[in-house]
Amino acid sequence: MAQEDVFKKLVAHCKEYGYVFPSSEIYDGLAAVYDYGQYGVELKNNIKKYWWDSMILLHENVVGLDSAIFMHPSIWKASGHVDAFSDPLIDNKDSKKRYRADVLIEDYMAKIEAKIDKEVTKAQKRFGDSFDEQQFRDTNQRVLDNRKKIDAVNSRFVKAINEDDLDEIRQIIIDAGIVCPVSGSKNWTDVRQFNLMFSTEMGSTAEGASKIYLRPETAQGIFVNYLNVQKTGRMKLPFGIAQIGKAFRNEIVARQFIFRMREFEQMEMQYFVKPGEELEWFKKWKEMRMKWHQSLGFGEENYRFHDHDKLAHYANAATDIEFKFPFGFKEVEGIHSRTDFDLGAHQELSGKKLQYFDPETRESFVPYVVETSIGVDRMFLQIVTASYTEEELEKEDGTKDMRVVLKLPPALAPVKLAVMPLTKKDGLPEKARKIIENLKFDINCQYDEKDSIGKRYRRQDAIGTPYCVTVDHQTLEDDTVTIRFRDSMEQERVSIDEIGKMIMEKVSFRKLFEN
Repeated sequence: MAQEDVFKKLVAHCKEYGYVFPSSEIYDGLAAVYDYGQYGVELKNNIKKYWWDSMILLHENVVGLDSAIFMHPSIWKASGHVDAFSDPLIDNKDSKKRYRADVLIEDYMAKIEAKIDKEVTKAQKRFGDSFDEQQFRDTNQRVLDNRKKIDAVNSRFVKAINEDDLDEIRQIIIDAGIVCPVSGSKNWTDVRQFNLMFSTEMGSTAEGASKIYLRPETAQGIFVNYLNVQKTGRMKLPFGIAQIGKAFRNEIVARQFIFRMREFEQMEMQYFVKPGEELEWFKKWKEMRMKWHQSLGFGEENYRFHDHDKLAHYANAATDIEFKFPFGFKEVEGIHSRTDFDLGAHQELSGKKLQYFDPETRESFVPYVVETSIGVDRMFLQIVTASYTEEELEKEDGTKDMRVVLKLPPALAPVKLAVMPLTKKDGLPEKARKIIENLKFDINCQYDEKDSIGKRYRRQDAIGTPYCVTVDHQTLEDDTVTIRFRDSMEQERVSIDEIGKMIMEKVSFRKLFEN
C-alpha cells in the first residue's frame, strides 16, 4: 500500500477513535486547526509528562516555568521576530493558490529521492539476499543521475536561502519545472516574504489600544524570566529552564494533518552555559535528546540528525532530529546553540542587566544558551504514525481477518487497562466494576461490556489499550482473571490481587527513563 494511502487511513483512524477532530467541524471546520478528542488529550498529556519528567526529574539543575502567552511587544522586536520572522511565499496565477517557495523546492527534491528509493526496492526484490544496497547506490546510473539532480538543486537552494535571494529561489522553481499541484501550470508570481505572527490589540478603547502579538514561540518567555529564576532558585551555571505552552503562527501552507498548524504546543528547554562551553553542551544535548526519542522503541533507523544548511540569525550551531513519516523524514525536534543573542538583545532594548555573576572568577557576563525545542503535536503524530499497524490474521476456519492496532508504548497509552465481563449477567459486571474501583486511583482503566469479547478486543486494539482483563465465571470461584496482551494477543491467567502491581510496572515511565 502506498504511503499516502497509509497516512489517509491514519488520519481517518484518529477521528473515528476519538484522537483528533477537525476544529469547528459543524461549521465546516477551520483550516489547519484541530481539537484533541477523549483519547487524544490523554495521549498528549502523557507525551508532555514523559518530556517534563525527563527534564525536571532527571536533571537536578533544570527547573520549570509557565510564562504568559501575551507579552510586551518590545520582546518580539528584540528577538527579531518583528523584522525577520517570515516565510518566502509564491502564488500560482492560474489556481490563485499560495505556497511556500522553499517547501515546493524541498518537495521536488523529496520526489526525486523517492524515485531513488523505488529503484533500490526493485533491485532488492530482483537480487534477493545477494543485494548490496550501498554498491547499487554508488554504481547504478539512474540512481547517480537522480542524485546529481538533487545535489544541483540543493546547492543552488542553500546558497539562495543563505543570501535571501528571492529571485534565485523563483528561478530554481522555474528551472526545475515545478508545477502548481492544483492547476498543473508553471505560471508563478515573484517570491516575497510574509510575516507569520498573529497580532491583536490590548486595551479598553480603540484609541487607547496597543498592538500586541500572540507568541510565535515559547522561548522568549524563558529569556525574559531568566534572571528571576536564576536569583530566586539560586541557580548556578550550567542550568536549564523548561516550559510547555501554546504558540501561534499564521502558516500560509499548513498541511499534513497536525504536522503544521496555526495553533500548536511546544516543549522547550533553554540551557544556560558559560561562553565557550556552548558547543560542548550542544553535542551532549543532541545525544540525550536522540536517546529520549529512541527509548520509545520505534527503531533507530527511523531517526536521523539533519544539520542546518542555513543557521538562524541567533545560532552558531543547529540540527534537527528527523523521524521517518509516511511523507518522508521530517523534523520533530530542533537543537540550537543560540549564543548570547537573546539575552543580549533583551538587555540592550530593555536597559536591564541580564548578566550572571560567577562567584569563582568574580566576573559578570551574559550566558550562552543551548535550546531543545519539540512540538507536542508533531511528537503526537510521530507516535501515532509509528504505532499504527494493520495485521492480517488467520481465523480458526482458515479465513483471513484484518486487525488494526495502535501499538503505543504502554506508558503513553491513553487507556492502560480495559476490564471486561464475559457476559452482562451472573454477577460478572459487578466483579469487573470492583476491580476498576480498586485500580482507578493509579491506572487509567476503562469498563467495556458492549458486543462480543472478540469485538471488544479489536476495539481496544484500535484505541491502543495495551492490556485487557476478562472477568469470567471462573473469576467468581478463585478470584483469577484472564489478561490479554495487545501486541502478542497472548493470554495469561493471573490473580486479581496481582493485576495492579503487574500493570503499574509495565506502564511506568521508569523503564523509558532508565534508557
